[in-house]
Amino acid sequence: MHKWVYTFGDGAAEGTAGMRDLLGGKGANLAEMSNSGVPVPPGFTITTEVCTHFTKTDGTYPDELKAQVEDALDKVGKTTGRRFGDMSKPLLVSVRSGARVSMPGMMDTVLNLGLNDDTVGALAEDAGDARFAYDSYRRFIQMYGDVVMGLEHHDFEAILETYKDEKSLNLDTDLTADDWQTIIERYKQLVVDQLGKPFPQDPRDQLWGAIGAVFGSWMNARAITYRRLHQIPESWGTAVNVQAMVFGNMGDTSATGVAFTRNPSTGENKLYGEFLVNAQGEDVVAGIRTPQAITEEARMESSAPEKPSLEQAMPEAFQEFRDICNRLERHYREMQDVEFTIERGKLWMLQTRSGKRTAKAALKIAVDMVDEGLITEEEAVTRVDPASLDQLLHPTIDPAAERNVVATGLPASPGAASGEIVFSSDEAERLANQGKAVILVRIETSPEDIHGMHAAEGILTTRGGMTSHAAVVARGMGKPCVSGAGGIRVDYQAGTLTSAGKTLKAGEIITIDGANGQVLAGSVPMLKPELSGDFARLMEWADKVRRMRVRTNAETPADARAARDFGAEGIGLCRTEHMFFDAERIGDMREMIVADTEEGRRAALDKLLPMQRSDFVELFEIMAGLPVTIRLLDPPLHEFLPKSPEEIEEVASAIGVSKTKLKRRLEQLEEFNPMLGHRGCRLAVSYPEIAEMQARAIFEAAVEAGKRTGNPVRPEIMIPLVGLKAELDIVKARIDAVAETVAKEAGQEIQYDVGTMVELPRACLIADKIAESAHFFSFGTNDLTQTTFGISRDDAASFLPTYQAQNIFETDPFVSMDIEGVGALVKIGVERGRQTRPDIKLGICGEHGGDPASIAFCETVGLDYVSCSPFRVPIARLAAAQAALKAMKA
Repeated sequence: MHKWVYTFGDGAAEGTAGMRDLLGGKGANLAEMSNSGVPVPPGFTITTEVCTHFTKTDGTYPDELKAQVEDALDKVGKTTGRRFGDMSKPLLVSVRSGARVSMPGMMDTVLNLGLNDDTVGALAEDAGDARFAYDSYRRFIQMYGDVVMGLEHHDFEAILETYKDEKSLNLDTDLTADDWQTIIERYKQLVVDQLGKPFPQDPRDQLWGAIGAVFGSWMNARAITYRRLHQIPESWGTAVNVQAMVFGNMGDTSATGVAFTRNPSTGENKLYGEFLVNAQGEDVVAGIRTPQAITEEARMESSAPEKPSLEQAMPEAFQEFRDICNRLERHYREMQDVEFTIERGKLWMLQTRSGKRTAKAALKIAVDMVDEGLITEEEAVTRVDPASLDQLLHPTIDPAAERNVVATGLPASPGAASGEIVFSSDEAERLANQGKAVILVRIETSPEDIHGMHAAEGILTTRGGMTSHAAVVARGMGKPCVSGAGGIRVDYQAGTLTSAGKTLKAGEIITIDGANGQVLAGSVPMLKPELSGDFARLMEWADKVRRMRVRTNAETPADARAARDFGAEGIGLCRTEHMFFDAERIGDMREMIVADTEEGRRAALDKLLPMQRSDFVELFEIMAGLPVTIRLLDPPLHEFLPKSPEEIEEVASAIGVSKTKLKRRLEQLEEFNPMLGHRGCRLAVSYPEIAEMQARAIFEAAVEAGKRTGNPVRPEIMIPLVGLKAELDIVKARIDAVAETVAKEAGQEIQYDVGTMVELPRACLIADKIAESAHFFSFGTNDLTQTTFGISRDDAASFLPTYQAQNIFETDPFVSMDIEGVGALVKIGVERGRQTRPDIKLGICGEHGGDPASIAFCETVGLDYVSCSPFRVPIARLAAAQAALKAMKA
């Protein structure tokens, strides 16, 4: 017979902590606590397998379940000296959900189940307190009506408030047993009025109603959304925990509370929590009464120091509680979040689980536990979520600060910034040069806004998603960004932004919070990041165990230096086109594009050559011998040209051509689908002089930087968007010829590698042929994702949320790599590339290079390095270490 129910309590349990998948996190921990002698009210867990059965069979249960639940109820009854449904010694229980990971959105707890019009009298007699018994019964009706029967919580509250007004009573504690009996009758009448049936009186009907509600809640909208956001599979299911009630509201020697074994905000090794005397569990978090501190030290620092701490009010229970907390932490070797109840002086532990914490706390707890000998350095590396490091790498808003929220968008790039509103990139640059902090506000950004984005403290757009131009560039620059704030209307002409009836003008101060997407009026206090101490130690431990190298995507000296500070081991992607958008260079670039002849283009390129060379010299010097991968010009040429009639006139005048000629050139370059058009290596084939100028700038810079620093420079030149081996061969031949020329001019040999950015499915499939000519592959997974799915990243925001809501996409494929499709192509590219050239260097340089889940995949296929934006380098270092540790155990 299959076992569906596992009991615990009285110093023993049928389950263990290792059975999380079957018993859920709560059930496994209750079993573990029982086995280790911690005082836990007896109970039983109905397994997650029942949830799966319930979901698949439209709400039915396995045949053996009912009998197993009855046996478990009998066992709990014998332990407590009570019987479920008994009129004289009733066993009352709580019913809670418990998935294998803590999951807000599941069914709320039901307490006091088993009470009815008869058993409430037995509880009153047993407790010697009629008021307590009827208060417990009315709580049960309210909870059960709300959580199980689907009635509105506020309808019950309205009845209570109306009654208090009738009787001129202020607090719930002012109500007598008779008052509660009146309230109970009104509550029961509410159930009849709204549902057309009475409140269930049979305890077994109540129990099965609650069990069904827990399993049903696994598929409610809140739970589905939470699972999607946290990549929790639907197949996991939830367990149900049924546990004998213990009462914290049986007078002044009873209490209930919640605590963490360490401070979840700071990580400090001190008991942290709150309790209430004469209260039930939900009272602590409901905010009806001000909770009291657990320790004396915390009481002195609290907002209500006049109320005694648990340490002061119940010293014996406190001492036992502190000892158990220490035991639990040593046992689990992890900071614990515990719930407890004291019933007439007797301490009961209701739950323990790994406590949620801030990134700062996670870091401190992990490092402290290594120092305390509880965990190893390698375990510490696995204890910190790499993505949470974002909170530590950027300024953040002080949690104590007041927030005047004017709009909300998507948290596209982490950090927070305050500044004056500006609506143009030129204005952002002008004001920034005057030393003013600005926030660039645009409907959407384009490559022409690079200078303004660079000058601004942060970026706010009303269109675009998490992978829009603004989001990607801002993350690369390490600047906070809120994108897709659709509730904001921007009027460039009037110089205003309007949201929810509030209008702000250019020059007014706003603050953006890239952590949650909020736009706030005014300036808000910030906390600066600290990257030494615990952070540095954890990174050192991570670097010891990781296999993959971590490079950065950078083309400015500031980005390169920031990346080095964050531990980058080279540049994996230098996008040369970003260098041409600079105000001093865009004119020469446009002149080259508009030129009718090769001679005209070469003349303009000659002006750009020294600028490119000087850029590369600086990058090579900063990287001091570390690898630098430079991608040749990638975007279509029309991106560098003006669009509006005013800009066309201005640019024509600036570069000395007629407006008609410029318009004609624009028409010639216009494309229906530029992403798949005349770009990447296709430009280098059509206009070889561009690739030749860039190659010369690279080689001359390598020679110069090598002389200056004494570090040999071996540049890696990357040819983008190769889909045919012939494309690579044609462009590589040009590069080799330039190298030979520069070597003769410099009188020295030039060491370099030529490779390709693998970003087309065809390139993955013919990687064995491409590897005959390429020294390295860098998988450009942004475009590989676009070309695999046939989805434009810039347009995906219009339907991606719908796809995620309907579980078509579990995650945004531009944020976390699609392992099944894009990942399969990468794997093919890796395997076929290595067949031809076993020592080929393999990396990834898309946005996925900074995503922990994608980095884990890169480890499994054996890539040599990942490359990501500077501020994601520490995230990648930690994620790569965790991936390596996981691979060692596999």
